[in-house]
Amino acid sequence: MRTRRTIRALVAVCCTLLLFTGVVGIAGAPAAADPGGPAGIPRLTDDRGRTLTLRGWNVEDKANRGERALSAITEKHFGDMRAKGFNFARLLVFWDDLEPRQGHYSVVYLRKIERILDWARKYDVQVLIDAHQDVFGPAFGHRGIPEWATRTDGLPFTAHPDDWFSEYFEPAVQRAFTHLYEDADLRRAQERMWRVIAERFDHHPAVLGYDLINEPMGELRAGEDLPAAARRIERDQLTPMYNRLADAVRSADDGNWLFVEPTPIVGECVPTGLGRIEDPKVVYAPHFYNAAMEAGADYDPAAGWIESYEAAVTAYPKEQRIPVVVGEWGPLNNSLPNMGRFYREALASLNRYSSGWASYVWCYGGGYCAVDDRGLFRANKEQTTAPYAAAVAGRVASDAYDPGNGMYRLVYRASARPGMTEVSLPPRPAGWRIAVHGPAWTSTRTVPAGRPGTVRVLARPGARIAVTATPRTPRSVNDG
Repeated sequence: MRTRRTIRALVAVCCTLLLFTGVVGIAGAPAAADPGGPAGIPRLTDDRGRTLTLRGWNVEDKANRGERALSAITEKHFGDMRAKGFNFARLLVFWDDLEPRQGHYSVVYLRKIERILDWARKYDVQVLIDAHQDVFGPAFGHRGIPEWATRTDGLPFTAHPDDWFSEYFEPAVQRAFTHLYEDADLRRAQERMWRVIAERFDHHPAVLGYDLINEPMGELRAGEDLPAAARRIERDQLTPMYNRLADAVRSADDGNWLFVEPTPIVGECVPTGLGRIEDPKVVYAPHFYNAAMEAGADYDPAAGWIESYEAAVTAYPKEQRIPVVVGEWGPLNNSLPNMGRFYREALASLNRYSSGWASYVWCYGGGYCAVDDRGLFRANKEQTTAPYAAAVAGRVASDAYDPGNGMYRLVYRASARPGMTEVSLPPRPAGWRIAVHGPAWTSTRTVPAGRPGTVRVLARPGARIAVTATPRTPRSVNDG
């Protein structure tokens, strides 16, 4: 049995080598200027050519199926996220609910997804539809690929409820992935599933894109170590699968982004083996989890994991010239002594190279939940809410937030094509004061106390614009 401890031992040497040999440069060093974006990686854009930044959370209902599917997700989720300043949600959907019997697609399930998308639109939240799987699917006690599409060749499976991730290394689960990637009829079934989703939601204004499969895994060969297996699976099985699914989606939807994930082994600072996905709108969407912290350990700043992960995860999007959006991140035990530092350093790293992220998970309670049952951020998770440039109609020169004094400043060169720049500000006790320098119209100069705000700026084409947001103090509010 391979547990998380075993996984860490298998790949720890890779992290050390990346940190000290500099796969893509010296870890932690400032990114070189690049016309494509931060760290030499292109930025995500919208259909108007504006540079986008996504800040948000995963939204899920793993507990309910059938008639109760998705019932744990409510309009409140989107209203509350937006009230904290977030503009992005990664919505988990399950193939086993969409197609419970082969060839039979649930109209009720599609309607439920659409209702959720309507809520997102109401609160101006962009949604990534994620075809989610955990440990393949219900044949192994989880969610994802339907039982009718699960083939194990009779190989054994033993559940590990105290370490569910180790179930990925059970022979039956690994063989099921091989059949999904290689059996022609299962390939066609997966393609049809994606065509159904794309045909239904291609014109929905809340939809940003499609995450083609969550945390894909595969089958290890005899004598093969985990990093080598991950790169082979990504190269030989995931790359052709993503190209097939891209073609399937594009048969119905040619506008939304396609998000592709490596195996979760990337979290152990193993560069991906993914090849070229032949589509003009591809986003690299790794997850940002550390096995030690997922097993309950505190953050160890001296281990250099964040720096090693950043070095590993940026190589592929630089080579392929595609943007990055991190689809999941956030530790389980977020109140341990070093977790405040983890959030500060993790956010600084993510914001260096990515166009955005979705933390895990927006729910009301304990565990991974963003907020408690009163709607208050759980320990250290308040750091996820900060000012950001949600959309910039031009080329960003600098984009900086100082959590010490709370000041945010965006400097950009307005594009030749007129467009609206949008800066998102989270709620602050006394509100915000806005200053705009340069030839531009702005929607507001203040944001009221305790409310989120969106500052819209329309600039003269080609002008250099600076937008500064400063937290107001109670005295400044009283003074007008």
